[in-house]
Amino acid sequence: MDRILQHNDIVNQWIDNIKNKIHTAQTRAMLKVNAEMLQLYWEIGNSIIDAQQNNSWGAQIVDKLATSIKEQFDDTTGFSVRNLKSMRAFAKEYPDFPIVQVPLAQSENEFMQ
Repeated sequence: MDRILQHNDIVNQWIDNIKNKIHTAQTRAMLKVNAEMLQLYWEIGNSIIDAQQNNSWGAQIVDKLATSIKEQFDDTTGFSVRNLKSMRAFAKEYPDFPIVQVPLAQSENEFMQ
């Protein structure tokens, strides 16, 4: 009976180890996706700023961009006029965002940027 309990403990530890690996991988994936999305939002916002400054385009370019994105990516959300203006404000507030590297999460010996 003692061997069966010991075997069950080993099996349960093995299962817990795999579940922990799954959880860690999911967390790391979410952090990477979030970092990529922040980078995309900054790039879009910065591009809007550049386009408005270099081409003397007004605020209507944001409306046109939102419409064009909606036509091309009709199943994608998050690129409304309001959100695009927020991306522009984000890029304006953080002009050095792409070159600033902030640790988002730390695993044993690795920083994710």
